[in-house]
Amino acid sequence: MARVVRFVRLGLIVAAICVCAVAVAAQSPATSTLSPALVTLLQQIKSVDTDLLAVSEEDGRFLRVMVASSGATRALEIGGANGYSAIWIGLGLRQTGGRLTTIEYDPDRAKTAADNIRRAGLADIVTVVAGDAFKEIPKVAGEFDFVFLDAWKRDYKRFFDLVFPRWRPRGLFLAHNVVNKRSEMPDFLDAIQKNPAVMTTIVAPSGEGMSVTVRLR
Repeated sequence: MARVVRFVRLGLIVAAICVCAVAVAAQSPATSTLSPALVTLLQQIKSVDTDLLAVSEEDGRFLRVMVASSGATRALEIGGANGYSAIWIGLGLRQTGGRLTTIEYDPDRAKTAADNIRRAGLADIVTVVAGDAFKEIPKVAGEFDFVFLDAWKRDYKRFFDLVFPRWRPRGLFLAHNVVNKRSEMPDFLDAIQKNPAVMTTIVAPSGEGMSVTVRLR
């Protein structure tokens, strides 16, 4: 019976993901609970993002909802860029009492991310690590119940394999650009859709696409 209940709960989580994607896409800044100062900061980060490294606002809101609704407390972000997505994840973690480690390869971007996170009032929740994520992830202690991957697309499968042993059952693993850059990650998409230990759905709060994978065991 316990096993049946567990799988029913997982099914409800995945169903809720699709509902959340629609609801998040329908939100507007006017209905946001963000402070005016934070709204301005997020807009400033996007305005200088000439390399288009940050997720969309819709995807950011989706990340926040996923963190808060799943109750995640141990989060990892691979590919932090300028801190935009880390702020959204951090806002969700403020609701759960959790913490985020975000890893960014480029030292200048990592420094900018840390400054943006401080300005967002989330320095007590988000830790920025500069360096190669393949080397830095093994240095981060403990397990993870929420992972967001937005790094070099051809490395997605390698990151998935690296994190998998430390990814808690019923935890979430989200990956960005799985629709608009799917041709760059066929091995990763194959892994998350065919591995019997996980369950995956793909949503598109914006046109870039986000995979949401639940670890079953």
